[in-house]
Amino acid sequence: MPAFQNQIPVQPQRNSSKQSSNRILVVEDDRRMASSIAQFLCSSGWHATAADGVTDAIKKLGRHQYDFCILDGELPNNGSVRLSTLLRSMWEEARLIVFGTTRNQEKLQLLNADGFLYAPINDIDLITILDTLREQKNNQIKHRSTKPCSASKPPEFFGNSPVMREVSRVIERIAPTTATVLINGESGTGKSLLAREIHRQSDRAKNSLVEVACGSLTESLLESELFGHSAGAFTGATASRDGMFTRADRGTIFLDEIATATSAMQVKLLRVLQDFSFEPVGGSETKQVDARVILATHENLEELVCSGKFREDLFWRINVITIQLPPLRERREDIRPLAEQFLNKVMIKTRRNIDGFTDAAVDCLEAHHWPGNVRELVHAVEWAAFLGSGHRLDVTDFPPAVIEGARRREVTNSKDGSKNAIDESLKAQLAVPERRLILNALRQHNWRRDAAAKALGINRATLYKKAKRLGVDLAQVGRTGSQIS
Repeated sequence: MPAFQNQIPVQPQRNSSKQSSNRILVVEDDRRMASSIAQFLCSSGWHATAADGVTDAIKKLGRHQYDFCILDGELPNNGSVRLSTLLRSMWEEARLIVFGTTRNQEKLQLLNADGFLYAPINDIDLITILDTLREQKNNQIKHRSTKPCSASKPPEFFGNSPVMREVSRVIERIAPTTATVLINGESGTGKSLLAREIHRQSDRAKNSLVEVACGSLTESLLESELFGHSAGAFTGATASRDGMFTRADRGTIFLDEIATATSAMQVKLLRVLQDFSFEPVGGSETKQVDARVILATHENLEELVCSGKFREDLFWRINVITIQLPPLRERREDIRPLAEQFLNKVMIKTRRNIDGFTDAAVDCLEAHHWPGNVRELVHAVEWAAFLGSGHRLDVTDFPPAVIEGARRREVTNSKDGSKNAIDESLKAQLAVPERRLILNALRQHNWRRDAAAKALGINRATLYKKAKRLGVDLAQVGRTGSQIS
């Protein structure tokens, strides 16, 4: 696990009521590390609680609402993904900070966090990112309280392709109604964002939008999350707790990945969607709510109905208005404007002034197949913004998967069968960081080629071949260092 270092002393702010009102959950599978971080934050004026692993974190999330979560992004058994999904489903306003090691940067980016910290992490970095995210959160709350929602403003994540303009028109027509909406689309296409936009344009916008990630919870936990529970209903239920449907009363409830619901849960959902009444787990009193329902799935529900994996009566109950979100690869004209929007947002987190993308970088983005869709594009832009060093983001700043994906794409209508010009451009630009890695390894090992090759994970023969291809004269760099860049 990454180490936290007190490299720069931070003065405690015990009297800061502004900070103490923000509750933080620190999740780390090392109990002592979690407690150490929480104690430091408490001494700095924050209200922090430690959780040593997934099970403990889920219990604490069930007892209190947290404004921030500092999460170990390398928890075993996919625990980090489960917790980040659960946090997002419970509290839309919560801010997630993920920490981990640099070797797992690409994996950490998939957690859709608001901020990242990489080892070794010092106290000032932690406090700085918390202060920044708290200020952003407060500004957003003030903005919503002083300015009415504008249905005429197009959603930022939509893009301007013809198919997404049609989606916008559909939303404008159905948002003011109470119709149940089913959103279909591949993972990462923005189904949850679309659900939020429907709620924003509806008459219920002043009330809560409650999001539930059905796929991240077990059946027993999902039932408790949806319908609430009475005190003593199960081990650990020390007090009664309202469920998501109750919290969504007079607002909207968004059930993501509805296809993962078990047969028993589908029966219970069918009843709720018919008359919006239910009993909490372990309770006998029937509750009645008024909630607009939006659902989403990346699976084909009609095929699941035919195979007996999804109830037909529930399918027809939820299939009132269906919106199909196309994958990003089918609307490439949206890639550049979306990337620019995401860059403007991430610059706040990085505290850097970035002047956009180079032409080669845009070509790379437009050439990639984007299996992760809009979510992958967000991560690629954030990766480049955090790790890039130039005034403009270039090809080499993107994650390896994006660069390789662009390189593999060929122009099918080329007469001579040659690759797209971007392929040659990428080869030239990829040589720069590879050359730098070799030179850095040589310098760190006092120009010993065998040690440098071992550090790079290659043998000496491969090192010589790469050096020759990249124009590195191994006979000279050790003597003069003139080729270091």
